[in-house]
Amino acid sequence: MSNRNGEAATVGWEETSFDPPLLEAGNAALRWIGPFISLGIFAAVLYQLRHLQIGAVAAMLPSSPLFWLAFAAYYLAAPAFDFLIFRRLWNLPAAGFGALMRKFVGNEILMGYIGEVHFYSWARSRLKMVASPFGAVKDVAILSAVMGNIVTLAVLAAAYPFLGVLHVGVAPRTLVAAVAITLGSSLVLLLLRGRVLTLGRKDLAFVAAAQLARVVVTALLPALLWHLALPQVALGWWILLAAVRLLLSRLPLLPNKDLVFAGVAIALIGRATGIDELMTMMASLILATHLIVGAGLVLAEFALPEPETA
Repeated sequence: MSNRNGEAATVGWEETSFDPPLLEAGNAALRWIGPFISLGIFAAVLYQLRHLQIGAVAAMLPSSPLFWLAFAAYYLAAPAFDFLIFRRLWNLPAAGFGALMRKFVGNEILMGYIGEVHFYSWARSRLKMVASPFGAVKDVAILSAVMGNIVTLAVLAAAYPFLGVLHVGVAPRTLVAAVAITLGSSLVLLLLRGRVLTLGRKDLAFVAAAQLARVVVTALLPALLWHLALPQVALGWWILLAAVRLLLSRLPLLPNKDLVFAGVAIALIGRATGIDELMTMMASLILATHLIVGAGLVLAEFALPEPETA
């Protein structure tokens, strides 16, 4: 952690950070949390295989190298930004990128924030720290949610005049309630930041900027992927749909978000362009990548355990 001048310090962290009881240093449960979550990821991989139609997906995959470069950038964006953040906060070694990949895959195929628990247990057992890393993991997760909500509200404000044209299939009352919850949760976190957040101001500013960049990058890269897969559709349409996708994905109280988004896309662009097949292909490709990466990371973790820091 850094102090307000950006200089290395550990005293402030010790004073404001703590371990949850289950994750305190020396607790016997700590050594089992990581392997237990890894087994959960592996079980989820096996379970999700039933949804994967390999032949149908392979037939739709683009052959353009640019598509695969853009897909790799999209898939690795979240762990890459996390690595930049924790490299600054902890001087995270290169081996930490694998742990951040497990965090990402765990959140995607198990449940949200289960990856943070896995990464926390990894950091607690692998990195030499004076105090608990809980405060940093917590602050990064909170700022990720806040930045996502802020961008979503900005997109909503820009798209509001066009909502009637987009036919998003959301009742105005539901939309207002969703916006109120999103705005309210972010305002509460910002108002209580002195009590909730533990990092120094410069570190918090860096984390917030990195999370903002992550949200923007991961919102725009799908538009590029869709354009490369269906070049006959103008990129501007895909950017508009990417904004709608971000909006729908972040708002609570909206059931069947993927179906709503697919309906919006088809209404705007039409079935003749192959939009429904494209969305099926992208969803299956992302799932297949999660399964391959998740299985590989879990097998590598058990086959080649990382030495603990003395």
